[in-house]
This record gives sequence, C-alpha cells and structure tokens, in this order.
Amino acid sequence: MLPTVKNTAITALTALSLALGAALPAKAWDQREQDVLKGVVGTIVLGTVLRDYGVLPPRNRPVYQQPPVYQQPPVYQQPPRVVYHQPRYYEEPRYEEPVYQPRPTYATSVYRTAAAQAFNSYSLSERRAIQRRLAAQGYYYGGIDGSFGPGTYNAVSAYASDMGQAGRLASREGAFGIYDGLIF
Repeated sequence: MLPTVKNTAITALTALSLALGAALPAKAWDQREQDVLKGVVGTIVLGTVLRDYGVLPPRNRPVYQQPPVYQQPPVYQQPPRVVYHQPRYYEEPRYEEPVYQPRPTYATSVYRTAAAQAFNSYSLSERRAIQRRLAAQGYYYGGIDGSFGPGTYNAVSAYASDMGQAGRLASREGAFGIYDGLIF
C-alpha cells in the first residue's frame, strides 16, 4: 500500500509543478528556467520509477551483500552405549527423621532498646515534637503519633549516625541527649 501512496504523491507533485511552471507569468520565467525545472522533475520521476522496479537501490539503506556462510559437514559419531546393571541385593530405602529447629529469637527488639525506653519517658507532646523534627529533617516518614516503632527507631538511628553520635543510642542517657537536642 505504501508504494502506491508514494507513487500517487510523486505524480501529484509532478503535475502540480508542471502546472505552476506553465501558469507563471512569462517575465518571471524564462525558457531556461522552465527547462531546468522540467529536467529536475524528470530526474525525480525517473529515479522513483527506477527504484520501484528495483533497478536502483533504495535510498538511505546501505547496499551490501551478505557473505556466503560456509558450514562444515556434520560429523556423525556413535552414541554412547547405555549398560544396565542389576543390583546384587535389594536394599530398603532409608528415611531420616526431619530435624526441626526452633525459630530464631532476636536478642533485642526495637521496643526494648535504650532509645525506646528514653523515648517513652517523654510526654506525648514531646514525643510528637521529636517525630516532627525528624520528619522536617527528612529522617522520619511515618505518622506523627508519638508512639515508638521501627520507623521512629530507624529515623533516630539515621539521625544519630549522621550527627556522629550513633554510639550514644546504646545507653538511656545518651538517647536522652539526642532527644533533648531534637526538642530544644
């Protein structure tokens, strides 16, 4: 379908250019200009026709020939022979008892840390102020509810490590110092 549309468009442009060439005033167009225009249009039309019939290569596509692919003839080998052996005696399958391991317990939970104990000793408004301050500095993304959880713990830990005071969260006194710095 595309070559038909292309040919129709070229034919229409050729007819339009010939009609415009004949319709222009004689003073503006000399016989030489008209002959040049006819030569250009004829060259375009002839090139398009030759490309459509495959005489000329298509535009903007590299012309190359694919080198011939040489294949080696296949080498046929004998498949390996399968030999089946009979077992000398029958052996009962052995079943091992499954070994159940208890679920791992973690030494500390975020709720049992010194940072959590220090945080929960503050009043509700102070705990919310700590969370608001951590959120304003880009460390806390949870709701400002005043409760201590993994989000608050991660925010406080990140804040303390950025301030170079990560070791202070191991004790309640150190955690109080960090929280007081956030509140006041």
